[in-house]
Amino acid sequence: MRSGGAAAEVIDLSSDDDEESVPSTSAVAIAPSSPRDIKPHELADVKPLLYQLQPPGCHALVPVKDEELVPVPLAFEASEPPRVLPPPRLCRQFWKSGEYVVARRNTDADAPGGRNRLRINPKFLHSNATSHKWAFGAIAELLDNSIDEVNNGATFVRVDKFTNPRDGSPSLLIQDDGGGMNPEALRCCMSFGFSEKQSDAFIGQYGNGFKTSTMRLGADAIVFTQSNKKWTRTRSIGLLSYTFLMETGCDDVLVPTVDYQYDLATGSYTHLSRHNQKLFSSNLAILSKWSPFASEAELLKQFDDIGEHGTKVIVFNLWFNDDGDVELDFNSDIKDILITGAEKKVKTNKPEKIAMQNYVANRLRYSLRAYASILYLRVPDNFRIILRGRDVEPHNVVNDLMYRECVLYKPQIAGLTELSIITTIGFVKGAPDTDVQGFNVYHKNRLITPFWKVASNSYGKGRGVVGILDASFIKPTHDKQDFEKSVLYQRLENRLKEMTYEYWGLHCHRLGYDNKSLPKASRTQYRVKQINAGSPPASASHQLLAADIPSSSRTQSNIGVKRKFDALGAITETNNHHTKHRDVIQRKRFSEHKTLTLENDRLRDECLQYEESEKQLTVKEQKLRYQIAEERKKYEELLEELKSLDVKLEIQ
Repeated sequence: MRSGGAAAEVIDLSSDDDEESVPSTSAVAIAPSSPRDIKPHELADVKPLLYQLQPPGCHALVPVKDEELVPVPLAFEASEPPRVLPPPRLCRQFWKSGEYVVARRNTDADAPGGRNRLRINPKFLHSNATSHKWAFGAIAELLDNSIDEVNNGATFVRVDKFTNPRDGSPSLLIQDDGGGMNPEALRCCMSFGFSEKQSDAFIGQYGNGFKTSTMRLGADAIVFTQSNKKWTRTRSIGLLSYTFLMETGCDDVLVPTVDYQYDLATGSYTHLSRHNQKLFSSNLAILSKWSPFASEAELLKQFDDIGEHGTKVIVFNLWFNDDGDVELDFNSDIKDILITGAEKKVKTNKPEKIAMQNYVANRLRYSLRAYASILYLRVPDNFRIILRGRDVEPHNVVNDLMYRECVLYKPQIAGLTELSIITTIGFVKGAPDTDVQGFNVYHKNRLITPFWKVASNSYGKGRGVVGILDASFIKPTHDKQDFEKSVLYQRLENRLKEMTYEYWGLHCHRLGYDNKSLPKASRTQYRVKQINAGSPPASASHQLLAADIPSSSRTQSNIGVKRKFDALGAITETNNHHTKHRDVIQRKRFSEHKTLTLENDRLRDECLQYEESEKQLTVKEQKLRYQIAEERKKYEELLEELKSLDVKLEIQ
């Protein structure tokens, strides 16, 4: 190497076409041929040479040349106590922290083939994270990773406050007991675009969520993961640090990692050196300096509560809001995590106003517990979301609806088999005082748009109408907070708007509105009933609508059956050509039968899945019982052997 320092094994989140050595980013004196003068504040105290690593299967990582290594004093071996890091020079407000100055230019960039290599400036970490406009959306990405680990045996995900031992600042902890990651999987997780989640059983698919979510929540994130994959027990630690990159002026995204492997002979974990011990030690020095943990012992202590397998992510140096306060509020509610300054309650003694403020549609904007309660349409069995030490109770919005109806919707997708989506729609309890409306639209069981307000009218048409559906036929955006604005999206929006107006026209009189679709006698009768009742009924029977209407265009909404009221206020059915009442009733019965058949098929498929799960659990139970019997047999043999030994006690 041309400059002093020790080589460190790190991940380079970039791709290349040529094999070349990675430039040194050591904070030593710059040669006179440097393209510009470096200011003293742009250089770090000590910055070892950083190597890139190419794990199997991750072809975007940069190969390295074998070069002579120069050792550097390790931070964790220092005799003096670890010093507290100086305040970072980067702006602590997320939307203003994108400024980045490179300490020195890569001297190998102008070498033959150097310009052919695709490099990623550390500023990309910040710009990439701006896809998340909302902090809870970033946390939801990390929850998705844990939910996906249900396929690997995960039973819980824990979200809590973690206190940084260096400065006492609050940090965010996300931990699960999934399968964990081996060293290769961790390096792919830290790289851009690598994802093995291509099946419909997984929520994630882009391989970008971890980087965007952690960097949106804070400037730095450290990952502890323990795995038993391929019958090899490993531990790995990786640091994705915007502070480290900025303070040292790196011109590439570099991620230091260290790995450990279980040694059966000693019964403990030992260093897993991918190149040599000097590389491992140099990486460990970087982790000890820039992470919340100042020594190897403190780093390894974080595995104590992980168990045999699992992953722990700690996001520290959390971002501030525009007022200079930490964006995530851990203090106002010890059972929840709030968005600082987002909760704006109006003091009132009216029960309907209090119910309105406490309803999940309003609380999810600032309460992580409220948002997590509706984040998944169906939480997997035996899986828990634990927030600040307490389970998050799933909230099914369907149970909040009055006069519920199921509407069958068939999106027209060219080249694909016909799909049928059942939308549940109704008035939210407390309407019209509870001024909530819109559709909760899910994708692969994950909430994308909460209470999507498709119908907006100044005169209140659609007020209180809420619906729930799973639209897995359209793709969400990368932050999973909206859908791609495709033709299918526009058709869905138009159909939901029609659905809202149709439902409102059929049932608004039940909330006390003057329904002009009714005859005058019926309108007067309903008005009198509403005055006598004083409030709408708390519940209503579950009905099925005959709404099998294609959605290829808005004009096609007139095709099929339209529902109207007769002189007595009862629902009758007529078509555009005034066919006989008997034919309309038959058509309605046919549509209801078709809807029930689809629902029956769906339930049968779920039943088959449960039966298959039962078989797998039965096999697992038998295997465990066999293992227990074998261990018990060994125990009895050892006990007999112990009894047969002639042990003499020596009296001193």
